[in-house]
Amino acid sequence: MKRFVALGCLLAVFLGVWLSGCSSISSTSLSDHLVAPGGVSPLLDRERIAAAIARLPNRSGHTTGRAGVPVFWRVIDAGDYRIDYRYDGGDDAHSLDMAFDFRVPAGFRARPPRGTVVLLHGWMMDGDSLLPWSLTLARAGYRVVTIDLRNHGHSGSGPAGYGTRESDDVLDVIADLRRRGEIGGALHLFGVSYGAATALLAAGKLGDEVASVVAMESFANAGRGIRDMVPHMLSLQPAGWRGQTAARYARWRYGGQALDAAIADAGRRLDLDLDHVDVGEAASHASACILLLHGDADRHIPVAHGRRLAQSAPQVRYVELQGEDHLSLPMRLDLLGDMVVDWMAHPLAGSSSCGSPLLPADGGHRFARLPSPHADGPQG
Repeated sequence: MKRFVALGCLLAVFLGVWLSGCSSISSTSLSDHLVAPGGVSPLLDRERIAAAIARLPNRSGHTTGRAGVPVFWRVIDAGDYRIDYRYDGGDDAHSLDMAFDFRVPAGFRARPPRGTVVLLHGWMMDGDSLLPWSLTLARAGYRVVTIDLRNHGHSGSGPAGYGTRESDDVLDVIADLRRRGEIGGALHLFGVSYGAATALLAAGKLGDEVASVVAMESFANAGRGIRDMVPHMLSLQPAGWRGQTAARYARWRYGGQALDAAIADAGRRLDLDLDHVDVGEAASHASACILLLHGDADRHIPVAHGRRLAQSAPQVRYVELQGEDHLSLPMRLDLLGDMVVDWMAHPLAGSSSCGSPLLPADGGHRFARLPSPHADGPQG
């Protein structure tokens, strides 16, 4: 099997997510890092991912929507991809790893899609970083569309919106791809972290056009998410000299800056009140069945965000994974793959008919499920 970083296999990736620009002397403001990510984390192994994409039949292009930002998309057809996958949790949080490879059989033919899934990545990642999930869903019969959010990957630059503006871009891409005939069957949204918040905001705007949503480790409120995340990032003690050097520099450069002031300054520059970017409110306007997934060991976007979102609407179903954090959760295709496929296979719009996610028979003890959107917290 070829080994490549698809979702981020080292703790240092998430150190680089917010602070990868810390080596630039010209960028000394924490507010700068809240305003724009500056591309894709240099710790993401883009060369190997690009080599994998080159082996894969796909179509790609750009859509320039209402904001004038060219947004990159890639379409992967449903088909019989031969996937090899292994997850290795390692001895500690510094050594998470996954092995992933695939083969496109000779004479490959695309299947008629049972539906279309739009995949949305996290901050300083890109659509191709979700390749394991893309092929898992494509093998299950879905046409997959990955989108590089504005300021990421192959997309153009524009004011960040913490999901508000990005969700408008997603709507414009979906409308464009419908005109091109690329959206087939029921439409589903799948997002991780920043992309999960974007998916929930998009679902609120699309109404009954979306059948289901899968949102992994979303923040419930942008301002609160930043206040939780930045201190955690500055406290990290990554392995290896490169990560340790970046961490020491980040603490020296940014540790003394007032976080509330940085958030307020970033909000003024973005013309966006980050404390009023309420993802739960957006989810309450969605008609789609929503599956929320969060790890109880998440310190990047703490599990309190997921539990709060679980209360946002009666069509929300919440599953919490014991022992998983912000880094490991999206890598757990072994635990979550069948659940996600089953959730999308049986979407029934409306709060009374969304049903419950299918927990795996093997390893199901690691899951806690919130049975009611009005409960106080997850119950086993």
